[in-house]
Amino acid sequence: MAEIGIILGSDSDLPKIKECFEILEEFGVKFDLIISSAHRCPSQTMEWASTASKRGLKVIIAAAGGAAHLPGVVASHTTLPVIGVPIETAIAGGLDSMLSIIQMPAGIPVAAMAAGKAGGANAALFAVSILALSNPGYAGKLDAYRADMAEKIQGRNEKLKQMGVREYIRMKEGAK
Repeated sequence: MAEIGIILGSDSDLPKIKECFEILEEFGVKFDLIISSAHRCPSQTMEWASTASKRGLKVIIAAAGGAAHLPGVVASHTTLPVIGVPIETAIAGGLDSMLSIIQMPAGIPVAAMAAGKAGGANAALFAVSILALSNPGYAGKLDAYRADMAEKIQGRNEKLKQMGVREYIRMKEGAK
């Protein structure tokens, strides 16, 4: 049974938060995914959000761009934690989306992540952190994930010391 619900305002948002899906799969967390616009299909969005808890969901990730009303609309129909992921736009690079998500009125909270790839990844990690409060297995996986990140940084520091800064930069620029 899915523990995390993911709702997107458009299918064009799927590749923009693919890191979210990758991390949830890496952690073995089942998720329910739906495309539903707060504006173009409000009844479907309301039904999905208002029945999320009954379906066993524990956390919702809502990604939206532009006006980015979707996370707030979803939060208004459930008491589950809602994590908003602003989608980058051509207008303001995602700042417009982020501002829409973080300016929720008192009483209907929505957590907000960064726009871009980091937003999808951090939304997944934040959702897993919430689930880890009642699931020690997820807590252990988060600890291992962070230890792996630290180990990778240490390896980069060792390589930097061995190569020197100029050669390391050349290597990084060549990797692009």
